Amino acid sequence: MFIQTESTPNPATLKFLPGRDVLGEGQAADFPNAEAAGRSPLAARLFEIEGVTGVFYGADFITVTKQDAEWQHIKPAILGAIMEHFTSGAPLLESGAEEPAVPQANYTEEEAEIVDQIIELLETRVRPVVAQDGGDITFRGYDSGVVLLNMQGACAGCPASTQTLKNGVENMLRHYVPEVTEVRAV
Repeated sequence: MFIQTESTPNPATLKFLPGRDVLGEGQAADFPNAEAAGRSPLAARLFEIEGVTGVFYGADFITVTKQDAEWQHIKPAILGAIMEHFTSGAPLLESGAEEPAVPQANYTEEEAEIVDQIIELLETRVRPVVAQDGGDITFRGYDSGVVLLNMQGACAGCPASTQTLKNGVENMLRHYVPEVTEVRAV
């Protein structure tokens, strides 16, 4: 098994490409800390590596975030853990350990149409681009013109994430959905 690595715009995060599906198209799982990793044997193992502070699974990649460690020191252990996991055939997530669902708000008919447009744009135009950088962006809500989004993976804590939200996502959503006035990270 050959695992490729790619840098991301976030210098504290590295993208690992195992050459096979991780979660599958359109799916993601975020483990922002060791406590959240309990539902994934691989994530739990990665958090055992000193310096690892975040793990994120995308369709065909894994991003690992570090703090107070040098990549040249921890990268071999990360590669080894990923390789051992995939060659063992163990499940990536424990059965029944699905990503928490987005809470559904009670939108008016007009707001529901706006939310549908926002979600469609995020799914088709934003998420694929963000995934190339080792992250994900998910819809969390809409209230009076304000869109709430969650940045995950390499995008969480990235120095460029505010610029991505304001100059990229917000401008695009405002162009296609005039009711959108602002985008905020949650």
